[in-house]
This record gives sequence, C-alpha cells and structure tokens, in this order.
Amino acid sequence: MFNAKSKKTFDETSTGANTIIGAGTVITGNIASKGDIRIDGTLVGNLTAKARILIGPEGSVDGDIEGMQADILGKVIGDVRVKDLLNLRGKALLEGNIYTGKLQIEPTATFNGQCHMGANIVELNAEKASVVNQ
Repeated sequence: MFNAKSKKTFDETSTGANTIIGAGTVITGNIASKGDIRIDGTLVGNLTAKARILIGPEGSVDGDIEGMQADILGKVIGDVRVKDLLNLRGKALLEGNIYTGKLQIEPTATFNGQCHMGANIVELNAEKASVVNQ
C-alpha cells in the first residue's frame, strides 16, 4: 500500500501520527491534526495541521487550510494560511487567498485569488481574524 517514496513524504519525527485520507473517501467536517496529513480523497470543511499538509493530485478540499508547510497538487477552494513554504505543483487548482511566508508555483498550477507573503504575514492575519471574531 505504501511505497518507499510515500514514506519520505511525511516527517516521522513530528509530534503526532501521520494521517492519510485515501482516494474515494469523503469527509464532511473540520479536521485538526498535530502531525502531517495527506488528502487523496475529498474534505468538505476546514483543515488545520501543526505540521505538513499534502493535497494529492486527486485530492480536493472545499474549505480553509492552515499549517506549517503545504504541498498542493489537487484542488482547493478556500483560503490557505501556511507559516513556512506553500508549494502549488502539478495541475494544482487553488481558488482563494494565500497567506504564507514563502510561495512556489509551478507553471502548470492555477491560482485565483490574492497573495500575501512575508515572514510575519500569517501571524498578523491570524491576530486580525481573532480580533474580528471577538
């Protein structure tokens, strides 16, 4: 089921276990993870991870994403907040705003939205959001 390449995708030293949402799986609701997470199925809801997020080529998220690092190869409809590096690779489709420290986009990826970058932009945006919600 897992090959050597997929094992290298996740950080096995992270604080939590790695989570994989397989192809054909549909989850409705929010997900919070302390470790790495890979989505090859469909998530209708928000995703928060304290580590790395990978949306596979067939993966789909209809909601906001927040994490330390993210690689998106599939489809995301929602805002993405990544403290470190956000990669849009392959045939990725992202429709929403980006808040990230660093951004890398391959020529085959599609991004529609606003991009806010910088070392402190994610923390500043999170503080602003919490003030608005109070």
